Amino acid sequence: MPSTLPEGDPVPADGSLPEQAYLGSAHRALSIYLHVPFCATRCGYCDFNTYTAGELGSSASPDSWYDAALAEIDLAARVLRAHGDQRAVSTVFVGGGTPSLMGAARLGGLLARVDAVLGLTPDAEVTTEANPESTDPALLAGLRAAGYTRLSLGMQSTDPGVLRALERTHTPGRPLEVVGWARQAGFEHVNLDLIYGTPGETDQQFADSLSAAIGAGVDHVSAYSLIVEPGTRMARAVRTGRLPMPAEDVLADRYLIADRMLTDAGLAWYEVSNWAADDAARCRHNLAYWRGDDWWGIGPGAHSHVGGVRWWNVKHPHAYATALQQGRSPGYAREVLDDEARRTEDILLRLRLREGLPLRRLTDAGRAEAAAAAVEGLLDPVTLAVGTAVLTQRGRLLADGIAIRLLD
Repeated sequence: MPSTLPEGDPVPADGSLPEQAYLGSAHRALSIYLHVPFCATRCGYCDFNTYTAGELGSSASPDSWYDAALAEIDLAARVLRAHGDQRAVSTVFVGGGTPSLMGAARLGGLLARVDAVLGLTPDAEVTTEANPESTDPALLAGLRAAGYTRLSLGMQSTDPGVLRALERTHTPGRPLEVVGWARQAGFEHVNLDLIYGTPGETDQQFADSLSAAIGAGVDHVSAYSLIVEPGTRMARAVRTGRLPMPAEDVLADRYLIADRMLTDAGLAWYEVSNWAADDAARCRHNLAYWRGDDWWGIGPGAHSHVGGVRWWNVKHPHAYATALQQGRSPGYAREVLDDEARRTEDILLRLRLREGLPLRRLTDAGRAEAAAAAVEGLLDPVTLAVGTAVLTQRGRLLADGIAIRLLD
């Protein structure tokens, strides 16, 4: 089941933000994240804030969620515009859950409301995630006509045994078929998500999945190491010994396989777990997170960040819809980050990017650690000499540990 929300300070009923949130906003991009909390089935490794029809019963529905999401988009516009924030939205990302279950009409309606009350920049990137089994040519044509520009598909693997271990319901070839439909619908940018480190997976099975993704002709691939989250069915299977977990060295080898194969295919890393064919193919929405820009999260359990103010919504779709029906913010709690907390997050996130972390964000001790990391082969000495910390390939395998060192 989904994990619990963190505690924090109360969110005002009207959703208003402190003055700090608006300082310097003209120099930051504004994004919208839309969370779809519904899935047809729950995968054994998943602890996202998602619900099947059986888990929800009659307490919530796609219709009640849709009406509430529209209301929260209106709330975002009121809160931002009340203090003179006139920024148009640069990126929209619909995630989940399984957004493709909602259909093109609902997803198009949400995007239209964002455009109507906040506005979209002329070059706005609009992404939706999709499950291959609930995606067809008609849905993709409808999404493209509604203004969606980018599709992200949960492929995970092409090996039947790996898919069974992950409890994925799609057939191995379905994601590749959907990529073709997306191209026919006019999507220029298509991403495939892969997972490595599934219990029982071999190097060759992962390499075969990479080969299939490359062969599909997508311009973006994300590859993530499987994390076994507490409370999931997979965690119970690992704990009882029914599923073996691979060693850290095996996971490192899988990452190196991904980096080699994707680089050879013309997809360059721009974030530790993401590779793109060129700058246009990079996911601008995720870059907004890593660069510390502003985003408003719409939906149950969605997290938001505006100018150092972070808040998160109530998790259950019924509680979320009820709050908005009553004219209240669905925010559960929030925190106001001080300068040191924002600097810490900036180091942790920007170091993951190929564009690197400016050394001016570090203390003298942190810069000394960066110099030592370059000697150890973890940071690029050439970029370090001109003021930017950029991870080497070996450094990417140890990114979190290096970031902790640079916080000194």
